[in-house]
Amino acid sequence: MREMVLTEEQIYSACERIGDRITEDLRNDERIPVLIGVMKGGVPFMMDLIKYINIPIMMDFIQVSSYSGTSRSREIKLVKDLTYDIEGRTIILVDDVVDSGHSLLYLVNHIYEHYKPKKILTCALFDKVNAREADIKVDYCGKILNENKFLCGYGLDYYEVYRNVPYVFVPDTEELGEIENYLRFKKE
Repeated sequence: MREMVLTEEQIYSACERIGDRITEDLRNDERIPVLIGVMKGGVPFMMDLIKYINIPIMMDFIQVSSYSGTSRSREIKLVKDLTYDIEGRTIILVDDVVDSGHSLLYLVNHIYEHYKPKKILTCALFDKVNAREADIKVDYCGKILNENKFLCGYGLDYYEVYRNVPYVFVPDTEELGEIENYLRFKKE
């Protein structure tokens, strides 16, 4: 039985709350801020979040790789870099979940070093505070999770499966086994 973590309605409510805060916080920025979606998992969240930001914004995307299945890899690789010049602009990095914080810290350091933004704010649908290993904070958060459970749905995946589910849940071991069997069958 799936454990529900956030329903569609709760996700939209979180997007509205965060969008209102971003609107208020950045209303008087002298340059248009840039939201940077962390691919692939952060894309659904960012696409819904921008509907609730009522100031002009720009968007770009960046992608790193650090996961394989349910386990986290220590090695972080930049897969896709930014396409715009963001020097001097306020940046909001938008991701699905922050757990250890290593990927987010990598991205913040990478962007400061290569792009010279005015400042970087962080935004995540989930903040797994008890899983944090890196010294990084989440400025805008949809929901704080005290337990470090594996999440699927709404951009969060298991071997690229479940990203299209419109809510967030904890898959049971039977579901994960079915995905593994299906993937094994497809390889043969």
